[in-house]
Amino acid sequence: MGVNASVLAIDAGNSKTDVALVGEDGSVLATARGGGFQPPVVGVEAAVDVLAAALGKALAASDVRPGAVGHVSACLANADLPVEEAELTEALLRRGWGGTVEVRNDTFAILRAGVDEPRGVAVVCGAGINCVGMVPDGRTARFPAIGRISGDWGGGSGLAEEALWFAARAEDGRGEPTELMHTLPGHFGLGSMYELIEALHRGRITYEARHELTPVLFATSAAGDTVARGLVDRLADEVVALASVALGRLGLLDEEVPVVLGGSVLAARHPRLDDRITRLLAERAPKAVIRVVAQPPVLGAALLGLDRTGAPPGVHNRLRAHYS
Repeated sequence: MGVNASVLAIDAGNSKTDVALVGEDGSVLATARGGGFQPPVVGVEAAVDVLAAALGKALAASDVRPGAVGHVSACLANADLPVEEAELTEALLRRGWGGTVEVRNDTFAILRAGVDEPRGVAVVCGAGINCVGMVPDGRTARFPAIGRISGDWGGGSGLAEEALWFAARAEDGRGEPTELMHTLPGHFGLGSMYELIEALHRGRITYEARHELTPVLFATSAAGDTVARGLVDRLADEVVALASVALGRLGLLDEEVPVVLGGSVLAARHPRLDDRITRLLAERAPKAVIRVVAQPPVLGAALLGLDRTGAPPGVHNRLRAHYS
């Protein structure tokens, strides 16, 4: 006969998708994982097919009947602009997975996973960088976060590119000395930046492998290299700029409010980066409380779904306990 699910929660990133079916009491009825969500690469419908495959796995592992979902809460990578959220909402509504659908950028899932109520700001720094904020009355703060054309700097890929730029110029004499000219090629077992440049250009080292250079940058910074330290400091400045602007837009600069840090770069807790973020944020928003989110983003997507359905606090607590 089957059961109903109150919320279908979806957290879809570029590399993987997590889904959870949540009951009316906050219990997790089933979970599943699928592939990456990349509508700019494969198109909207093919990208939604990836979500459908993950949902199919979850339904197969539960007693929930297809279509027996009250609300779909989808936090999706590449939903960077409101027009893209609207386009993806329509695509999910056509699938008929739930009675109502709400699509948000996936950064909102990380924020909601890290706060007790829908109030706060999150800065996420993984491969890229993004920041969102929300308050209970529904107002949000956000940035386009689509790269340099929208004023963005940072993220693991951006840091790797900057490190390569400084290291290349150090080796050929155009720039100031930095140990990055040795540590970056050394990571791949190469003897010079020229060899690394050639390997990257010729495809012997993949574009994705450049992300491996971000931890090398932080290690070089910790060893005292001036150029590497400057890049780490610049990232801290960018994190604080994003957070403080979002707080200001929501009128929260002078209030006690969580600032959630997420993504692989910030979750790694690099001491120099952490210390500078803490100091600078205290100057801009003295009552802000920094948190590093440890819970999976799909929890945040599910909590946003429960917010939308008006579930009582006990239901939220049961759901959060499952992921604790």
